Amino acid sequence: MHPHLDAERQQGCAEVMAAFEECHARGFLWKAAGMCNDAKSKLSICLKAERSKRVTANRTDAQEKRQKVRALWKEIDENQ
Repeated sequence: MHPHLDAERQQGCAEVMAAFEECHARGFLWKAAGMCNDAKSKLSICLKAERSKRVTANRTDAQEKRQKVRALWKEIDENQ
């Protein structure tokens, strides 16, 4: 299951999303015949890469925050 295909949220995949939506706009038979499978796989790859970037950034931020908290607690413990 993919995230919402919102251009504001997924800026790095805007071109791929546009191609996927264009393919789906061609109609049901086009989709049912599997003509959009290539666009779907490219979209999945792009969204996975974007998610990986967000996860890495979030992990780094969390580690930095954790280090700051530990430093503050260490300072508090030393001053008691």
